[in-house]
Amino acid sequence: MDTLFDTPGEWETIPALDADLRVLTGFYRKPESHTFMQRLLDETPWQQETITLWGKQHLQPRLSAWYGDPGSGYSYSGVVLAPHPWTETLRRIKTDVEAATDSRFNSVLLNLYRDENDSVGWHSDAEPELGSCPVIASLSLGEQRTFRLRHRTRKDLKPLLLDLTDGSLLLMAGKTQHCWQHAVMKERAARGPRINLTFRTIRQ
Repeated sequence: MDTLFDTPGEWETIPALDADLRVLTGFYRKPESHTFMQRLLDETPWQQETITLWGKQHLQPRLSAWYGDPGSGYSYSGVVLAPHPWTETLRRIKTDVEAATDSRFNSVLLNLYRDENDSVGWHSDAEPELGSCPVIASLSLGEQRTFRLRHRTRKDLKPLLLDLTDGSLLLMAGKTQHCWQHAVMKERAARGPRINLTFRTIRQ
């Protein structure tokens, strides 16, 4: 299957039915992306959460942390997250992401994929507290991983594969979360650590 790339330094619209997808490669470049990666690795109180799927509990195959404004709690798959207060590093990144996307966010979920064995299964970020058509900005730092998307009902549509490189920014808006699912699969080849930050707005 072919993967989709964009031109470094420019927003590219990813053509997809029932979705608003845009990617900006090189949103952060080295050494800045490396500096942010190291700060987040060192500063974040990473945890391996237990989720409930089909009535059974499982440890997530990745580490995570939730930050946000007071009252921006979030829950999914039986996990209830209370936000840590914003750090200086995250405030700086949030300001940059908001400026690039012309959006405002009050929370962020950080996921640490430690190696090729860490992953996230097929899902949509469509919880009620995110609103009807959530805008989600997803920043990737560190190792490149493939971000997969599949339409929830149109099985005739081919899945989309986006290679998210170090410092790339993905914007998902419109009906994307209601019509598409996404995942990051385990890989056979050795992979270094990757941090993904998904900025979002919790509706109260």
